[in-house]
Amino acid sequence: MINFHKNNLDYATSPYLQQHKDNPIHWQEWSPEVLEHAKNNHKLMLVSVGYATCHWCHVMAQEAFSNKEIAYFLNQHFVCIKVDREQRPDIDSYLMNFMHETQGHGGWPLNVFLTPDQRPFLAVTYVPITPRYGLPGFLDLLQHLKQSYSQHSDNIPIYNYHIPPQENIAEQATITEIKAHFTGTGFTPGPQFPPHNTLLFLLSWYEQHQDIEVKDILEKILDEMVKGGLHDHLQGGFYRYCIDESWTIPHFEKMLYDQAMHLWVYSLAYKILKKPAYKTIVEKIITCLEDTYAGNLYYAAHDADTDHHEGSTYVWGLAELQQHLHEEEYQQFQQVYTLEQNFDGKIHLVKHTNTFLPEIEKKLLRLRKKRKQPFTDRKYLTSWNALVGIGLLMASRHCNNTMAKIKANLLFNNILTRHYHGKILHHSSYQENLQPGEFLEDYAAMLLFATYLYEETGEYKDLIATLYAQVQKFYNGHWIESKNIDFMEIPAQMYDHPTPASASLAAMAQRRAAIILGKEYTAAEYKRPLQHDFYNLMAFMDHWHIIHIPHKIDWKHLPANSMQIYGDKIQDCYQHHCVEYKDVTRLLAGLSKN
Repeated sequence: MINFHKNNLDYATSPYLQQHKDNPIHWQEWSPEVLEHAKNNHKLMLVSVGYATCHWCHVMAQEAFSNKEIAYFLNQHFVCIKVDREQRPDIDSYLMNFMHETQGHGGWPLNVFLTPDQRPFLAVTYVPITPRYGLPGFLDLLQHLKQSYSQHSDNIPIYNYHIPPQENIAEQATITEIKAHFTGTGFTPGPQFPPHNTLLFLLSWYEQHQDIEVKDILEKILDEMVKGGLHDHLQGGFYRYCIDESWTIPHFEKMLYDQAMHLWVYSLAYKILKKPAYKTIVEKIITCLEDTYAGNLYYAAHDADTDHHEGSTYVWGLAELQQHLHEEEYQQFQQVYTLEQNFDGKIHLVKHTNTFLPEIEKKLLRLRKKRKQPFTDRKYLTSWNALVGIGLLMASRHCNNTMAKIKANLLFNNILTRHYHGKILHHSSYQENLQPGEFLEDYAAMLLFATYLYEETGEYKDLIATLYAQVQKFYNGHWIESKNIDFMEIPAQMYDHPTPASASLAAMAQRRAAIILGKEYTAAEYKRPLQHDFYNLMAFMDHWHIIHIPHKIDWKHLPANSMQIYGDKIQDCYQHHCVEYKDVTRLLAGLSKN
């Protein structure tokens, strides 16, 4: 029996919800009982969605959600529900889609007001206590909402979440459009987010077509992300995004999914573009994962803030650098780094050139580790860990990193041991507590991970068949996001940013699994670029080499655009035309002609 007259987040299996357990607001977790309570008591609902490393979530927690007057009003007139967007991507997707359709923008914290029967009618992000930034005070907003609802409750429509039909586009048109959007630093003006999926698609496409303009785009973005402010030059990982167009000042969150996608991208980039710096970056990302993310699986994220100050762990004073580096080191450092006070009178490290100073950088990292560190969200997410596993296999495959393959095998088995029980793949866990519910992104990511592991070992074919069938249960004419008894079925996410969308992961995983299992599949049409580029990577697989062999061929002898399938034949199937060979030497000679 839930006591609705108190905050009930004490035992939540989410670090984000735990951050709000001491708020004076009577926060509840999303559950059928809570929803039924709101309906039976004719109370409006405030559903507040965020995540543990979200800067503006912290600000609102310290301000509005800690204010006793606001809490009293909310407790009297609302049922208040906290949701971790990383634990409940289905709820987040539904409410964020509502905000985009009604407000034209989105973000977190995502605060959505719903009728007692769950019809959303207003969505806002950060709201201050008192009016500023052109925003009303939060209490004023709440009072206005309550009054407005009492007068217009009968006019609030049911919100139907739908995804508009996706336009098919020709392959060359996707490349032309990507080229047209390139600004010299990225694909959009303003803040720069790493375009992981577009880079994967372009790298794959470039290997076949050798388009010099595409190569230039790839190298400019890849090099800017490495030498600019997005990259943690000392520890090796990457921050979430840069607030400026020139990749200089980051928002200092570090997300596990970004490390996974960068690992995949730079491994593939080293294979195709042959730049030694990219291999070094791959090694540094793996070091970062082991230093700061590794538990039984890999943790979800690191906060941007330290003691409520963004980036304070990562920035330096000029005098501090001069004090700790002797004269020769400092001169070397100046030759590589731009030592400008670019962050509130401090220096965030940005390079002139993609040169590495390992001894100096290790020295500064040792000093930095003595500072207070940002909060770490220590929950484990299945899909993000599966993406890390794929990234590790790419590092093994393309950068000859033997330990990366060992880590990937261990990670795969750890995910199965900890999150896969009774043929149910759980979405997340925290402190050994498993989250209930099933999500497409987890089954799809694990199936995709299994297909890559199969290519390395020839194993897991039976598991691939099982996961293939389990992914299919999320399809009923279109992909659905989740199968949870406490929430409606909604269309699966299709926007490939920052990670592959769950629908795109499913399409790629199903395609690769079908090839391994010898099932038929149909060719895919390309979708709008810069929005669906992981899906476009899957569509481009029609131009890959499907190589049938009794024993694994070392990847250094094969194009990146290839799969290895184990069997009795020695055969290359390329663009739906199969050629059989007497031995592997002749097969490799045939590959070199294509």
